[in-house]
Amino acid sequence: MACRSPGERIGDAIARQAGRLWFAVAHVVWFAVWILLNTGWIRGVRAFDPFPYPFLTSVVSLESSFLSLFILMSQNRATKQADSRSHLDLQINLPAEQESTKILQMLQRLCEFHGLSVANDPEVEKLSRSTEPEQLLGELTKKLDGNA
Repeated sequence: MACRSPGERIGDAIARQAGRLWFAVAHVVWFAVWILLNTGWIRGVRAFDPFPYPFLTSVVSLESSFLSLFILMSQNRATKQADSRSHLDLQINLPAEQESTKILQMLQRLCEFHGLSVANDPEVEKLSRSTEPEQLLGELTKKLDGNA
């Protein structure tokens, strides 16, 4: 987060504010005032953008284009952060999975040694098999390629 450029920080701040209620309310008020000023109902105010409000349409179109760009840039950065966190999670979870498997294997051997029936539990047997990261990666790749 700290390595973002000033432009990225500004873009993220704009995208963050655009998703808030005050932003929508401000636009409703802005459009209502604009339309009211340009209807000719207020004495002494000459319409500067008469119906169908071409200048308002241009301003709103320009604003929506820029907002879309800021939101897309912000989402791209969020996706990169999520990918980095997922990679870190994988780096942590693989050794944890191996440790859990080893602990289950040791517990299963202890139960066998003491003649406990739980040592032959098929669920424990299945869980105590070693996890093969390469096989899991292959399965994941196949599933992801199939969904693309």
